[in-house]
Amino acid sequence: MSSNLKERILQTASELFYRQGIRATGVDAIVKAAGTTKMSLYHYFPSKNDLVLAHLQKTAETMREKILGGIAARASEPKARLLAVFDVFGELLASDGFRGCPFINAATESAAEGEPFRLASVDFYLQFRRRLTQLAEEAEARQPELLARQLSLLISGAIVAEQMQRDSGAMQAARAAAEILINRSLDAA
Repeated sequence: MSSNLKERILQTASELFYRQGIRATGVDAIVKAAGTTKMSLYHYFPSKNDLVLAHLQKTAETMREKILGGIAARASEPKARLLAVFDVFGELLASDGFRGCPFINAATESAAEGEPFRLASVDFYLQFRRRLTQLAEEAEARQPELLARQLSLLISGAIVAEQMQRDSGAMQAARAAAEILINRSLDAA
């Protein structure tokens, strides 16, 4: 029962943080929506920041699984895997309830550079870029780290553009630009 309550609190908080924002979601709202008490919430999560970090960690695991699983399901060739990343994100952006990237959203709500949930957001994108670098190395790109940074910027920009204007076609445009960058990087290798 206790692990179910902890999971219910975390799931409820995650949904509210994503839908309403981290700062706009108070502990009282989480407790009410989860059907529990503050005492129970604080038993599992000693502070709201601890709850936010748990939310971001769980979201990071889920996102990594979706991204890696989506790439594997779509492509086996190295170049195609780099482009499949854009297809995976395109699906995520098209989903009902899309409100942007939880990590970009959390980082923009952070007041200070060293705030824990800002650091968790930065870490997610650093790990994501490392994976893109691995994919670029497997494709034998000329400058895999540079290509990974460029692709990551295209994805982040498309996410923000789609958040600002739904059905903007931003991820398709980003994918087209990525294909040019990837071809150049592979041709030069």
